This record gives sequence, structure tokens and C-alpha cells, in this order.
Amino acid sequence: MSRHLVDPELFALLDQLPSIELTLETLDASRAIFREMALPQEAYARPGVTIERRVVPGPDGAPDVPVILYRPVGAAGRLPVLLHVHGGGYVIGSAEGSGPANVRTADELQCLVVSVDYRLAPETRAPGAAEDAHAVLAWLNREAESLGIDPERIAIGGESAGGGLAAATALLARDRGLYKLCFQLLIYPMLDDRTAADGAGNPHVGAFVWQHAHNVFAWRAYLGAEPGGADVSPYAAAARAADLSGLPPAYIAVGALDLFLEEDMAYAARLAAAGVPVELHVYPGAYHAFEMNAEADVARRAEADRRRALARAFAG
Repeated sequence: MSRHLVDPELFALLDQLPSIELTLETLDASRAIFREMALPQEAYARPGVTIERRVVPGPDGAPDVPVILYRPVGAAGRLPVLLHVHGGGYVIGSAEGSGPANVRTADELQCLVVSVDYRLAPETRAPGAAEDAHAVLAWLNREAESLGIDPERIAIGGESAGGGLAAATALLARDRGLYKLCFQLLIYPMLDDRTAADGAGNPHVGAFVWQHAHNVFAWRAYLGAEPGGADVSPYAAAARAADLSGLPPAYIAVGALDLFLEEDMAYAARLAAAGVPVELHVYPGAYHAFEMNAEADVARRAEADRRRALARAFAG
């Protein structure tokens, strides 16, 4: 076990988080647990940010996509945008659960945050969730005038599976060539199904929160096949992309005890080798989703680091 490596400020969260077993039989119950964990809007709302729910056109032949818009009140000029994709291993979670962080982002960076309630697996297989995010990107570009946004300053980002989907959507946007992203903000992103197939290798990662069994179930549900196969699309698992050139600059952050540590570091190295500007942060003593303990020093530093990176991207 790697408990002796955990940042002492993060011990308490480990004891508070519910233990979940992800199976087809328990999936509905696990989703309910995460819905109950989401704070009510009145607990995190700020007077300087409006919160609006909309439904936007989905991919061709697919349902419309619910989104939540967080808009700073009274901001001047055309706003930059963070297209946000929530986490949850592709199988759980919702846009609502990311409300507190998205309100802070909209307020502190004076940007529009648009959070995507994409379709979950196994009901929707890959790359359905990334297609949903790309459909929202298309909507932002079509409606840029009415939304008061700058289409040259649209960043995409997310945590865990949301980070994986952000990376996959960046690949979709590059390959289709219809819409531009200025930045990708990848927070402990879930990028590579081969970690589920082969194991992490590093004995000090994956002991807490998101473990190997969770990873195997989630990738199997999202792919509709066993992870590690030869024909996995990069729009399902971004690390499968053979060519990373031409992608927007990236910021990648991960805890040193996170199951995704090695796949995230490898992706950062490949981005750099492809000529893509990349900033990588590894936080010692931090396990997956450590930022849920928002009062811990390492969580405060991680949020401040990502805010600065996003602000630089918006400033051009």
C-alpha cells in the first residue's frame, strides 16, 4: 500500500469518500451516490455569476445535449470560453457536480464556462461522449454572436474521464478542421485503455479512489469491448492517436499516486515531441480526484496553477 506516501492533509477525504464497486448491477446505485454528493446550487452560487441550463443540438442522429452555462455578470467585450467536460469514468457523474469549480472559474477569469452533460456509458458507447462535446463546440461557434463570445478563445478542459474526453474532442476538432480550440486543460485525464488492460506497472499508484477494477469496468463499458484491443479509436482513448501534431497547447496535471500518472506523463512527453506546447504538473502525495478536498494546500495550489494556465491561454 502507498498510504504512507499520501499528503497528510488528504487523509481525511479518504475516510469520508464512499467506497463504490462498479458493476452493471451496481451502476445505478453508484450514479445515485454521486448525485447525492453534488452540492445544491445555492451552496456555491456567487452574485457575480449567472447559471443557466440549456439544451443544444446534438450530433447528427443523436439526442440534443444538455449544458450548463456559467456567465460572469457585467463582463466587457467578447468573452473567452471554457468548454468543460465533467469526470466520472465515462459511466457516472454529471455537469451539475462540477458547479462549484465552474462558478469559481467564470468569476475569477471572467469567462463563460459551458459544461456538457454528455451521454454516459454503457448506454452510449465511444465515441458518443466526445461527439456530444464536439456538437457543443459547433454550437458555440454558430452562436458566438448571440452568446457574446470570442470563437478564437475557446478552450476545452475537464477532469478524469472529462480530461480524456477533452483530449479526444481536441483530436476530433483538429481532424475535422471545422472549429478551433485555443487550449486543452487536462486534469488527471483518463487517456489510455491499455492501462486497464496491462495494469499501471507502478506499484505506488491506483490504491485510492479510482482503482484498477474501476478502470477495467469503465473502459469495458465505454468501448463495448475489452480494453487493450488493437482497433481502439483515438476518439475513444486519446493516447491511441498516432499523430499528436497540430493540437492546441496543453496543460496536464496529475497526482503522484494517481492510477493515470504514467499515461498522463507519457501523453505530455508525446505532445512535446510533436511540437505541441505542454505544461505538466505532478503533485506529490496526491491521489485521483484529490481536489475534492478543496481546503488542502495541494488542492489550492493545483487550482491556482490551472487558473493561471487558463488565464495565460485566454490572454494569448
